[in-house]
Amino acid sequence: MKKITLRAIEPEDLDLLYRIENDVELWNVSTSNVPYSRYLLHDYVANCKNDIYTDRQVRMMVENQAGEVVGVADLVNFDPANRRAEVGLIVLSSYRRQGYGTAILHALADYAQRILHLHQLYAYVDCENKASLSLFEKAGYQIGAKIGDWLFDGAKYRDSVLIQYVFRKKYD
Repeated sequence: MKKITLRAIEPEDLDLLYRIENDVELWNVSTSNVPYSRYLLHDYVANCKNDIYTDRQVRMMVENQAGEVVGVADLVNFDPANRRAEVGLIVLSSYRRQGYGTAILHALADYAQRILHLHQLYAYVDCENKASLSLFEKAGYQIGAKIGDWLFDGAKYRDSVLIQYVFRKKYD
């Protein structure tokens, strides 16, 4: 498995975040569908506490062993009462299909379980996004439910699945 590091966002990451958040190709695989201004992203980087309990989310940059940023990992929609969070990840196009996605999901699971003491991670994945479904399933996620007409791409509604990774205690 690829060796990666999850780290906090730094001001130097602003240009890369700007490109990612404004990449129209990524809008169909995320819940974002509006462009973000450089000012708004700068404000986010400057003001987020990077504390999941305060921000209800945490966003981290992903670096490979050479110190190159290969992607971004998110835990969002944090629900402390039910000890779960939604997972989001982006692997930069030049690093896709090299094992980084799997490494990111494993690193997020380790962080979520050991540091945050979460019970579960989840994601909503378009049923037509075979690459993402395969990635999550390879990382141990299981389909929990199919949701009809969940995603709208501007032309048609598409089905989605709720895919989950539940942390089991050794005695479960």
